[in-house]
Amino acid sequence: MITTVIADGKKEYDFIELLKSRAQNSDKNVIPIVSEIIENVKTNGDKAVYDYTVKFDGKAPEKAEISADEIDAVISECDPKYIETVRKAAKNIEDFHKRQVQQSWLTTKNNGVIMGQRIRGLKRVGIYVPGGTAAYPSSVLMNAIPAKIAGVEEIVMCTPPMKNGKPNPNILAAAKLAGVDRIFLMGGAQAIAAMAYGTESVPKVDKIVGPGNIFVATAKKLLYGTVDIDMIAGPSEILIIADKSANPKFLAADLMSQAEHDKLASAILLTDCEELANQTVKELERQVQTLSRNEIINSSLDNFGAIIVCSDMKQAVLFANELAPEHLEVCCENPMEYVGKLDNAGSVFLGNYSPEPLGDYFAGPNHVLPTSGTARFFSPLSVDSFVKKSSFICYTEEALRNDAQDVVRFADTEGLTAHANSIKVRFEDIDFE
Repeated sequence: MITTVIADGKKEYDFIELLKSRAQNSDKNVIPIVSEIIENVKTNGDKAVYDYTVKFDGKAPEKAEISADEIDAVISECDPKYIETVRKAAKNIEDFHKRQVQQSWLTTKNNGVIMGQRIRGLKRVGIYVPGGTAAYPSSVLMNAIPAKIAGVEEIVMCTPPMKNGKPNPNILAAAKLAGVDRIFLMGGAQAIAAMAYGTESVPKVDKIVGPGNIFVATAKKLLYGTVDIDMIAGPSEILIIADKSANPKFLAADLMSQAEHDKLASAILLTDCEELANQTVKELERQVQTLSRNEIINSSLDNFGAIIVCSDMKQAVLFANELAPEHLEVCCENPMEYVGKLDNAGSVFLGNYSPEPLGDYFAGPNHVLPTSGTARFFSPLSVDSFVKKSSFICYTEEALRNDAQDVVRFADTEGLTAHANSIKVRFEDIDFE
């Protein structure tokens, strides 16, 4: 079961190094396999994708692309209550992300110079959605809705078929409600390569987003530069900061909500109350027996879980900022006091009644978050992830004349005579120094 550590300024930071090792050990055997898949798809297109689908998924669908009529027919199989839940979640996600929209702008100076920035959505974006044992329709909403709001012209989605060769109806329902334009039944690294390079049937995209296994993540990493990507996602993480007012039953449940994702997932509790730590251990032991994924949970907690007893909450905050977790819960008497102190986290959940699964599915903020400490410099997926920005400059002759000497001086300093000449030929009457 989970390890309890008394913070001493060293033991808790050794744990951070342990967590970093998860990502460092995973690529070595996967890269050659994925590289071969990418090259095969690049060369042989649809045929390569078909062969890999048969090899890895057991059966290839009759057609790679799912028609609108087929989508409607499959959606009719879904539970109406589920459809209504998806609609509610989509509305919350849309409301949150609409507030992120930036406007193009233009400014003029007294000397007649015009400058500005143009913002527009990407032309085509690819979304990858797992569809096998880990089928996450919530990921469709989190990736597609911000893209639509950003003004992306076309959203292409790839999702692997189920063992019977058919699509997952719950994923298709989420895709239709989120505004996905085209859906292809293919998965794995081969689907990522197909979207990056384009095939006879799959259009080439400008950016690929969405979660996946180590093969999908590696393909995205190797293809970055050919296309843009959202981020390289590592194993799921949760860090909880709790004081003596917290409920150990809630803490245990929330820790396990992330531990069940993967044996490499990390679940950590920071508290200044040793009694709360002990009670949480007991709750973990009790609750885990009732959960279907208890084997995964136990493995995750054994290897990458910890309860760290801090001397005070200030020490807990310092550790949280150093760890920079994907999900950070604050289960304290006055959680809002911590908002300005927690600088490094993907998403922060404040109070005893804001559990992490609320953010995974329904509240509105995006659940595609930086992992493995990258919240120190990365942000959650957002509308900004799906736009590109261009600046523009318009100088008058008089304005350029006034700045010409300075521009030439910079160019000469850098030894770029052609840069300087571009200015000089416009003003042959100026005696440049």
